Amino acid sequence: MRLTIRDLKEMKRRGEKIAMLTAYDYMSAKILEDAGVRLVLVGDSLGQVVLGYDSTVPVTMDEMVHHIRAVVRGTRSSHIVGDMPFLSYQTDHSDAIRNAGCLLKEGGAQSVKLEGGRRVADTVRRVVESGIPVMGHIGLTPQSVNQLGGYRVQGRTSRAAEELIEDARALEEAGAYSVVLELVPAALAGMITERLSIPTIGIGAGVQCDGQVQVFHDLMGLFTDFTPKHARRYADLAEAIKSAAAEYISDVQDQSFPSDKESFDMNESVLTELAGEPSG
Repeated sequence: MRLTIRDLKEMKRRGEKIAMLTAYDYMSAKILEDAGVRLVLVGDSLGQVVLGYDSTVPVTMDEMVHHIRAVVRGTRSSHIVGDMPFLSYQTDHSDAIRNAGCLLKEGGAQSVKLEGGRRVADTVRRVVESGIPVMGHIGLTPQSVNQLGGYRVQGRTSRAAEELIEDARALEEAGAYSVVLELVPAALAGMITERLSIPTIGIGAGVQCDGQVQVFHDLMGLFTDFTPKHARRYADLAEAIKSAAAEYISDVQDQSFPSDKESFDMNESVLTELAGEPSG
């Protein structure tokens, strides 16, 4: 059985920290679940780390559904959260409900995530009332990066901090089962975490959050354009892959690959028969 939103709330109550990672394909999702990750986000960050876009803004519903399906196929017990892409929920409530439902019905996700605080609280309420669990997302909201003026820490002034606290409360009151805090000062994130009854999931928001989420490609050293300050590299897979590929190229060129071990034989009598046949 997959992890449920009730399980996540119980983890907060017990003080058990929640480890969440992104995944965008069947194999990475399978590996993460085998490692013990039970909360997986199919984030619109796939636009940058998988599809090569310069931001999350161009990501479409079709792209999200495609990747969510792959991740769902690679898991059995993980709770899969599907990101709602830019303009899939900002236009009106009907669009938000329809698109959120699509990520569950067609993609197979168990819940959705959308960005914003008080300004989307009514949308969150409507989506939740339709039977779709919602994870909120405040602080740095990448879909609004053009409006925010870049990827910057949010909530550093007293007014901005108060607004984030109000945003978090509004999402909880609207029925969100959890909220992501991105690029929020650690002390402020701790304050928000203490005041909410729902779990907070931090990314660049300090250790006091109820859980943490990171981008798979950042942790594994696969995304080499830059390394965010909030990410810790647990592996350097890009270098390992480059080294392996270079070794393969060398083996092909010097004919040490494929060897007899990677080749298949055939019956000698058949070879003899073929050798005796006239060509043409």
